[in-house]
Amino acid sequence: MTAFRKTQVDLTSNAAPFAIRAERAADVAMREALLDASFGETRHGRTCQRLRDGRAPAAGLALSAVREGTLVGTVRLWHVSAGGRPALVLGPLAVDPACRELGIGAALMQQALAAARARGHEAVILLGDAAYYARFGFTGEKTGALSLPGPFERDRLLAVEFTDGALDGAEGMIVPTGAALPKRRSVRGLQAQAA
Repeated sequence: MTAFRKTQVDLTSNAAPFAIRAERAADVAMREALLDASFGETRHGRTCQRLRDGRAPAAGLALSAVREGTLVGTVRLWHVSAGGRPALVLGPLAVDPACRELGIGAALMQQALAAARARGHEAVILLGDAAYYARFGFTGEKTGALSLPGPFERDRLLAVEFTDGALDGAEGMIVPTGAALPKRRSVRGLQAQAA
């Protein structure tokens, strides 16, 4: 799935169109560098990271934005149980600082949410700035009784429902439910087995 988007700013030599496509294995190193640059090297200790550790993103819901052959944006969604209700958690969303005025973050959000809805998911939760995410339909209306496995600011726990009532009565801990990543065997361990 590749969608080209012309930005709403005047196209100049500094503003080229970008494409949003499914994340590829070749994107991993660039994605990790972008996430480190956006959130710092301590990003692995953040509360929402606990929902992603050791898990694969939801099928078809890991997207990359590419501009002139370079990865400039990323977003992923992950399966969770929100107090017993199936949902997705969105994050991290990151855009290269040099490209933040091109609408890449909004385009990634719109495409990720459309893909989640098309795949039959009923709700998406995230931890983020309410003022920014309100334009995509996120509110704190259904998250007041939910909690995360670590410290978080209550007013930043937001959700959007694609199916009315999907998060009605949701309370308790948000926990990961997605597919576990296969454990990697170390080269040393494989050599020992072969001996």
